[in-house]
Amino acid sequence: MRDQLSPDDAGLHMVTPLIAASERLHLKMECFQPTGSFKIRGIGHMCEHAVAEGCDRLVSSSGGNAGIAVAYAGIRLGVAVTVLVPESTPEATRARLRDQGAEVMVRGAVWDETDLTARELAEQAGCAYVPPFDHPAIWEGHATLVDELRQQGPKPDAVVVSVGGGGLLCGVVQGLHQNGWDHVPVVAVETRGAESLYESIRAGEVVTLPAIQSVAKSLGALRVADQALECTRRHDIRSVVVDDQQALEACVAFADQHRVLVEPACGAALAGLNVEEAGLAAARTVVVVVCGGIGVSLDDIIRWRGAGIL
Repeated sequence: MRDQLSPDDAGLHMVTPLIAASERLHLKMECFQPTGSFKIRGIGHMCEHAVAEGCDRLVSSSGGNAGIAVAYAGIRLGVAVTVLVPESTPEATRARLRDQGAEVMVRGAVWDETDLTARELAEQAGCAYVPPFDHPAIWEGHATLVDELRQQGPKPDAVVVSVGGGGLLCGVVQGLHQNGWDHVPVVAVETRGAESLYESIRAGEVVTLPAIQSVAKSLGALRVADQALECTRRHDIRSVVVDDQQALEACVAFADQHRVLVEPACGAALAGLNVEEAGLAAARTVVVVVCGGIGVSLDDIIRWRGAGIL
């Protein structure tokens, strides 16, 4: 870890603020990243490595935050980007990717099918495949978040993160160990219907969910990275599951309090603060990673309310 961090050191991502919401609660505002989520840390880091090694096209299989991060990185690194999305990806999302300069290809009914095609495409000369969460270079990039925490505030008694595929969790755990904060517990929050880490911990091995049944689509990985489960074996990870309503209510409360919209996937971490299983009652300083996300709008909140979810 370096002694001091500045925005110029960050590469493709920003050094984001740590906001004291109260004397006890601190918010690491990854929603302020230029791509709207923490993803640019790890994905940007991996893209930089790929371009340095000679690739001239980046290939991604995500229509969400990861795809946006790859598209953003590609423009700034001067290489082409192809993002493959499943048929279920809304046209608005496809348009957002095109606006970022990416070529968008629709392949497969679900992400798993899309990802297989992306990997095949990336085998062409000059291409590099960039996964959404499962790669050591991505975890290394996400670990910079903890480098910043070390500079910005007191040592936390706990860090709270949302978990989808587990990339952020892996990066935060790596960052804690690199900074000598090995004993700082991490609360890993998922929504019911997308709790692949929780089920994997219960089973003692990585479990593949049969389907995703949650509005928090950014947490919709049927299977977490193997490294995510490994982290639970060498670090104090408290796995917590909240329901969709709790996550959505947390999004609305956050917008009311901080005038910032975040995805239900991010609302999960915010909701996890109030769950007894998180074990935060005695913690004097808690950091929540406000992971952000592009998949939210006022219209979404109105629709969720109309559907009785919120």
